[in-house]
Amino acid sequence: MKEVVGQSEEKVLKVCLLAGRIMMESGAETYRVEDTMTRIAAAYGITEAHSFVTPTGIIVSLQGVSPTQLVRISNRTTDLEKVARVNAISRRIADGSLDVDEAFVLLKELESAHLFFSNWLQIAAASLLSGSFLIMFKGVWTDFFPALLVGGVGYSGLLAIQHYTKVKFFAEFISSLIIGIIAFGLVGIGLGHELDKIIIASVMPLVPGLLITNAVRDLMAGHFVSGLSKGAEAFLTAFAIGAGVAVVFL
Repeated sequence: MKEVVGQSEEKVLKVCLLAGRIMMESGAETYRVEDTMTRIAAAYGITEAHSFVTPTGIIVSLQGVSPTQLVRISNRTTDLEKVARVNAISRRIADGSLDVDEAFVLLKELESAHLFFSNWLQIAAASLLSGSFLIMFKGVWTDFFPALLVGGVGYSGLLAIQHYTKVKFFAEFISSLIIGIIAFGLVGIGLGHELDKIIIASVMPLVPGLLITNAVRDLMAGHFVSGLSKGAEAFLTAFAIGAGVAVVFL
């Protein structure tokens, strides 16, 4: 096999695919994934590197390597810490401080690392976010704690349902349904006053903001397949949230 700067092309290809997969599974933009893989290949002396990235798969072909390899993307979440760490590893590769074997080991360790905050901290953050959005939407201060409670319970329901069902849209629907029911109950017993603002503030932690941003960014960069697919995913997520609240109102 042809050697490139002392490193086999097959190993370089594995490093590129692994870095790209980690980034896509962690919520990175399509253009960033392609740029990172191209820079890694160039750092190891392969100037002709071609990739095609979608939210569900990555295809990479390097000069002199046959056949082209494909990796599937089955799980997608938001973990910007992993994206930042892959970027840091790629910069070290570009600086020449990492050979291909060391880079592969670091990426494998990063792939298996669990960098999410604990569930309790996520729920607490969602609760505080819900209460803060209520005030930002010009709600009354007496609804701050009801929004805090509704947002926290709704987000905890999202985490629990996602853990057991692995179906994102179903989890979004049920969690928004829970939010609507609890908000109606609190307003009904007099603990809440402005039902609409409590519900709107409580569903804000569920809104797919990163997906929408990435969809627009990919479309602007000319990645129409990825942009449209991410936009469709964001639309379905928003529809699931709205449908859950609508069922409660009906």
